[in-house]
Amino acid sequence: MQTIEAKAAHEGCSTKLYDTLSSFSNQDGGGVIIFGVDENKDFEVVGVYNAQDLMQRVAEQCKQMQPQIRPLFTVCDLGGRVVISAEIPGLDIADRPAYYKGVGRLKGSFVRVGNADEPLSDYEIYSFDAYKRQLRDDLRIVEGTDSSHLEPSLLEKYLVAVRENKPNLAKLDNCEILELMGILKRGTPTLAGILLFSKYPQAFFPQLCITAVVVPGTQIGQTGMDGERFLANKRIEGTIDQMLDEVMLFVGRNIRIKTIIDDFGKRQDRAEYPPKAIREAIINALMHRDYSIYTEGTPVQIIMYNDRLEIINPGSLYGKLTIDKLGKIHGDTRNRTIATSLEILKLAENRYSGIPTIRQELENYNLPAPIFENRRGSFVVTFTNDSEFVWGNIIAKDCDPNTKLLRFCKLPRTRAEIASFLGLTQYYAIKTVVTPLLEEGKLLPTIPDKPKSRYQKYVTAPYFQ
Repeated sequence: MQTIEAKAAHEGCSTKLYDTLSSFSNQDGGGVIIFGVDENKDFEVVGVYNAQDLMQRVAEQCKQMQPQIRPLFTVCDLGGRVVISAEIPGLDIADRPAYYKGVGRLKGSFVRVGNADEPLSDYEIYSFDAYKRQLRDDLRIVEGTDSSHLEPSLLEKYLVAVRENKPNLAKLDNCEILELMGILKRGTPTLAGILLFSKYPQAFFPQLCITAVVVPGTQIGQTGMDGERFLANKRIEGTIDQMLDEVMLFVGRNIRIKTIIDDFGKRQDRAEYPPKAIREAIINALMHRDYSIYTEGTPVQIIMYNDRLEIINPGSLYGKLTIDKLGKIHGDTRNRTIATSLEILKLAENRYSGIPTIRQELENYNLPAPIFENRRGSFVVTFTNDSEFVWGNIIAKDCDPNTKLLRFCKLPRTRAEIASFLGLTQYYAIKTVVTPLLEEGKLLPTIPDKPKSRYQKYVTAPYFQ
């Protein structure tokens, strides 16, 4: 289990506790090692060979860790057999990683994954160092660039905003402002400067982009009716604000629309997920992702499944911030220059309001609360849909696309309306859903003699209404 390790210890004390000592120390809350319980015998209580000697040997192994671990022992009697627990406290983030001195930090640092101890990756070790030493990856110089690689019109807009928001900088010349704000460093653009103001950031960092896909199912690998893996697939490039605009257009084109007709017969179309929540999650991903050399080959990912939307950004939560504290405390900021610049440009508030906004928007839509996951090397935000579509006074859950469409088309619908409703591209919707229903006589064209007319609409045949 994530926080408990069982050791038999009835024939002696294990001499290889270092991996578990390291992994428990490197996680919030630590963990407990229970001696005298045999995991291989369905957790049978077998007792320990000698309580005093076992505690001494465990303490000696703890002294071989860096930093030194101080376990808390508890001895108890279970059915006449002695069982000992050793509580291993989790270290403060600034003191991690804990590792076995005998092999060094790179080989002796571990993390708990389920009930196993796995070596920390080079990136995970770097992440601890980056926080401890306050390394600023967004301030690293981009070799091979100069100020000519920055777009003058974008810089001018930024400089105007800086002078309006920071009176102390208003009288300085442009170069001084850009140096003080971290856009230039000794006259050379920083990573933040390139991502915010370059003419084409991906010329220097090809993978610092967004990949966005629509999956025809609930898992990657599932295919559509023609064997296609993705219903829509786009690589989104540009500066941070350009990518934000483009990805919102992608989501808008591919998100499903719920049609609600109230008691007075008034129709209201509502997106599957609240756009404001999606925007907040995406800007958070771009602003707070890890931009170190270890992750610069990994893009932000947007994956739209039938039942959920996932936004994945490289880099776990930064510093002391934990999942349960998201949106409740002011955590450490990984990319301070990027965050400050986006605030000045009014693209982000930088007031830790993003997570509360996401939660509130989903609640307003009567959708489940967002799911936040701090995976190894990435942070994932998941929105879950409610799989409900409303036509008149009928609520249909999880019915097939044909049934949904027939109910939706009780009123004549355009190709675009149908595609948006089904959450498909227009070509795919017409080919795989509309055309078969036309051939079966379940759908009827409103202009039968001009099937390709741009004014064409489709309505459900009377018998199937």
